[in-house]
Amino acid sequence: MNSVTVDARYLLCPLPVIRTQDQAAALRPGDCMRVLCTDPGVLHDIPCWCRIHGHTVDEISRQGEEIVITIRVGNEGSTPAGNIEVLDDRR
Repeated sequence: MNSVTVDARYLLCPLPVIRTQDQAAALRPGDCMRVLCTDPGVLHDIPCWCRIHGHTVDEISRQGEEIVITIRVGNEGSTPAGNIEVLDDRR
């Protein structure tokens, strides 16, 4: 199983999703991807993209202005399970 990091910090919609999609295409089912972002729109956009394409969001966390989304690559068209809770350290 591979693990990669996608640096999409300081990019605005739709670029974080496009970078995530491009990297996912190079991975195999079960591989993990950490996506680093600063655009708060990714909190909706990337999980939605994952649901549509059969990937699973394992975790979303915020550290200051940075958002880290951990994705497990699935099979295109499969149905991922689970709800994701956003972990926010700004409290």
